[in-house]
Amino acid sequence: MGGDLAEIFEDKLGRAEEKVAVEAERALAMARIGCSVEATRVGQSSRLAEVARYFGVAPSGERVVLPDRAVPIEPGCVVAFVGHSGTGKSTGLDVVESQFPRAHNISRMKFPTNRALIDAVAPRASLSDAMSILSQCALGEAQLWMRVYEELSDGEKFRARLARAIGFASEGAAPGLLIIDEFASGLHRRAAKSIAYNLRRLATRRGLAVVLATNNDDILSDLQPDVRLDLKSGRELEFVERKPLQRAPSIWRRLRIERGTRRDHDAFYRMHYRTSDELGFVSKVFILREGKGGDPLGICVYSHGPAKLALRNEATDGRYTRNLKRLNREMRILRRLVLHPDLRGCGIAHRFVRRTLPLAGTRFVECLASMGAINPVFERAGMKRIGVCKVPPKRQRIIDEVSALGADPLSPDFENQVCRRPKLRAAVSELVSQWYEATTAGGERRVERQSSEMLARLFRNLIGSKPVYYLWERTKRHGA
Repeated sequence: MGGDLAEIFEDKLGRAEEKVAVEAERALAMARIGCSVEATRVGQSSRLAEVARYFGVAPSGERVVLPDRAVPIEPGCVVAFVGHSGTGKSTGLDVVESQFPRAHNISRMKFPTNRALIDAVAPRASLSDAMSILSQCALGEAQLWMRVYEELSDGEKFRARLARAIGFASEGAAPGLLIIDEFASGLHRRAAKSIAYNLRRLATRRGLAVVLATNNDDILSDLQPDVRLDLKSGRELEFVERKPLQRAPSIWRRLRIERGTRRDHDAFYRMHYRTSDELGFVSKVFILREGKGGDPLGICVYSHGPAKLALRNEATDGRYTRNLKRLNREMRILRRLVLHPDLRGCGIAHRFVRRTLPLAGTRFVECLASMGAINPVFERAGMKRIGVCKVPPKRQRIIDEVSALGADPLSPDFENQVCRRPKLRAAVSELVSQWYEATTAGGERRVERQSSEMLARLFRNLIGSKPVYYLWERTKRHGA
């Protein structure tokens, strides 16, 4: 009994010490925003004196910018200063930043010159972590990762600075603090709302504290700040605390899914990193629009799948081995999913796929996704991850043959080499022909019509591809 009492006492003492530690941590995580600014002394002039007499005003010695108030700055917490210009939002951020020397200010985030984005974001973390951060900041394209910061658009630059700051803030055991002034200003409102939604999710998932300033209250329903400071003129300040909810981005309520055609893919052709990849024999196309007759913002293409896939045979117990009629009747492949850059990273993709999978009209839908290891969009849509595809022996033989010829598919002059060297073109053509034959048939005839540039591009895509294989099966709840 004595031992039990001792254990109870030690447990209570431990809890008390833990409570003290938590309270101490909370005390450290409180920022005070009260401040006043002394007016800058100006030289006397006849104009100044005339304005003062005309309007009956005189320069003040001191003006209160922000009333004194404690603001919680905690892991996973988003604090938003909201108000029009001149109400003290930027001053409030400066006051908060002065109390947290290790905070990361997005506006002052610098990028190294002549370094690709993938090397500048989370440089001390693993490659998979860097790709994950970029994808979560709606920069989930390999082509973007290989660009330098100066080559990006204004919206992409903001997301890149955010990704770089998150990379630094995620280092070490202690959560980091992000400071963002003029949040998402100057961006298309659709993009601004998407970024706000992404930032809310990133703060929650990574335990980051975020303090930002904005004069756009249309983003607040997506941002869902834990603490909202509505700044008025003078000493007026409204302090609102609210727990964020798990919900879809606001734009999802305005999106419509419509049937499309293969031609609709032309509008999204350049938005996908594999611009040279074929769609195969297209079965159904679905378009995501912003309202009835609105802009097309996404496309989902379902096609007939390749004749042979090892992981398909494994997952279906060989149901489609040597049975193409059954395969064409019961199986489709999700060949292409593309979203407008404004919608990326905020959970629209998996909702789009989840809605269209039952509309494909078959028992099974499969998908091969090169980004599957980084972005679990298809798993979130309800598909089952089967495994990573291995390089087929025939393909590996050709890759070895190209290597023995001394050609590097990743070199800038690979296209020229394919054009000038007959043996190299023959090897590249053989691999591309195999792929054509498996997806759309007529491999040799199609290869003969392709330019050296297109063959080289297709070859590069194929050898670098180790996609994740996903499978979805219709159940009773999906309907007939």
